[in-house]
Amino acid sequence: MPLIAPPLSLYVHMPWCVKKCPYCDFNSHGLRSEPPPYADYIGHLLADLDADRADFAAALEGRPVISVFFGGGTPSLFAPELIARFLDGARERLPFANDCEITLETNPGTVEHGRFDGYLAAGVNRISFGVQSFDDDKLRRLGRIHSASEAEAAVKSARDAGYENINLDLMYALPQQTLDGALTDVERAVALAPTHISHYQLTLEPNTVFAANPPPLPDDDHAWAMQEACEARLAAAGYGQYEISAYAQPGRRCVHNLNYWQFGDYLGIGAGAHGKLSDAASGRVHRRWKTRGPRAYMADPGGPGRIGGDSVVAASELPFEYMLNALRLIDGVPLGDFPARTGLAPETIAPALATARARGWLLDDPRYLRTSASGQRFLNDVIASFLD
Repeated sequence: MPLIAPPLSLYVHMPWCVKKCPYCDFNSHGLRSEPPPYADYIGHLLADLDADRADFAAALEGRPVISVFFGGGTPSLFAPELIARFLDGARERLPFANDCEITLETNPGTVEHGRFDGYLAAGVNRISFGVQSFDDDKLRRLGRIHSASEAEAAVKSARDAGYENINLDLMYALPQQTLDGALTDVERAVALAPTHISHYQLTLEPNTVFAANPPPLPDDDHAWAMQEACEARLAAAGYGQYEISAYAQPGRRCVHNLNYWQFGDYLGIGAGAHGKLSDAASGRVHRRWKTRGPRAYMADPGGPGRIGGDSVVAASELPFEYMLNALRLIDGVPLGDFPARTGLAPETIAPALATARARGWLLDDPRYLRTSASGQRFLNDVIASFLD
């Protein structure tokens, strides 16, 4: 089957944060006495982009960027003029779609008042706040550096600056959290009227402080009750669930994350960034990841030292990788997308599909790939059934 190049996004990793949170397993590095080389890092990002463009020139030819996502770390530690410098440079190197979604993650405790208009002028048209909770005690337990009132003030400041597209990140199943506490967080988020809410369960990830010293968390049954109750409250407030942990007002689904979940392509620029690129000519799906440590990443501008690894995804692994993303979508994906995005024949996954449908995990639809309510609850088991 021919592999068809999917939409293309750009992920940009900004690795520094004020303080590493005890639950965080991202490639983030807390500030020390010496300030990070923010301006120099922008130059390294553009050199990284130049080198990737050269390496993947044929696969990138004629493909516009539909979204840019500045993730971290805390990207809002970078001044607006530095974000503008990167975006101007990226536009000189790659075609941007006219309606390109450009998201900047921010911590409510790191944004100086008045900066949002600068980010808007730089080209950032979507802001994502890492709020996590509106309970000050829970925020302290999570190691966050902001308070609930600071989060509310930051959201209002962004709106006053002209932002219309705002996401709030919320966690549930927090240490000693009750169902009422989880619902209160949702109520306070809804009161701020963001266009998008990401609502996800706190999990203990390896190599984190919480993994080494686990806090008292709600059990699975209580966590599931929180998820269901919060889903219902978000739905009542007009936020449609379109992915396991994503809720949006009509027309405000996150373009960047949707491209991930639909097995789209993305260049990964910056320390520790991961990328995926489909080469229609060769029929291969390529992954590249960058060196994690900022110092090591910046030691070889645009050179091979910035690359942490490269691989071509084996055909036997593509069904699992595809389902790992696509099955998170509540509405599912057309079955025809599987051969288009992987280059594999539909028959490749026929036995696994039959098994998943027999177990009630997937809806019995010959045209669409979509999980049932049971499949959503046991999603890891569903995805694992597509392992080679």
